[in-house]
Amino acid sequence: MNTTLLRRVRPRHSRLRHSRLRHVGIAGLAIATSLSAGNVFAYGAGDWFTHFGIAKVSPKSDNGNFDAIGVDRIDVDDESGFAFTLGYRFLDNWGVELLAAQRFKHDVSLDGTEMASTKHLPPTLTLQYYPLGGTQSRVQPYVGAGLNYTHFSDEKVDGGSLDMDDSWGAAAQLGVDLLIGDHWSLNAAAWYLDIDSDTTATIGGKDYDTTVHIDPVVVMGGIGYRF
Repeated sequence: MNTTLLRRVRPRHSRLRHSRLRHVGIAGLAIATSLSAGNVFAYGAGDWFTHFGIAKVSPKSDNGNFDAIGVDRIDVDDESGFAFTLGYRFLDNWGVELLAAQRFKHDVSLDGTEMASTKHLPPTLTLQYYPLGGTQSRVQPYVGAGLNYTHFSDEKVDGGSLDMDDSWGAAAQLGVDLLIGDHWSLNAAAWYLDIDSDTTATIGGKDYDTTVHIDPVVVMGGIGYRF
């Protein structure tokens, strides 16, 4: 092989080598970019998060009676208001979340006539399980169970006074996050709260006692943010 032929072959080999290296580099960059984008949605251990939106509190129907004053049926009306949560994922699949809200005002009907009202705050703490936690799934469902504390205030009843004791009870939760970015998500959640209040109505100087079983389903829709 003469010198002229060697000069022609070597540049060709060099061009092939550079072309292969360029393709390998492009492929590596594409893989790295893909992995980086996927990790954006890998919600899991160590994440602090919040949800905020509108919640509707829907007490069960027929919340008790006041037989002592001739009332056969107590009905607590639905109410909606602003609510938010704060949570922490201590493992990929496990976390805790605290539900808080503005005070909800409920009108109360006695035998179909609106005669009373009350306000309440229902902070609720739940332990949550995320079956898809730590994965790159944009859809993150979860279930939870925990404890509810409800504080009543501004109780009123026509023709007398009303006192409703605070309540402690069990709570269950079901929800889902739809991840739309590194920090933001759409959220929908529902809670069942066991709320029973020992209640005293004072009418004409006499006290009448009963238990009001509110036991609402709370449904919330809103936005989530991961810190």
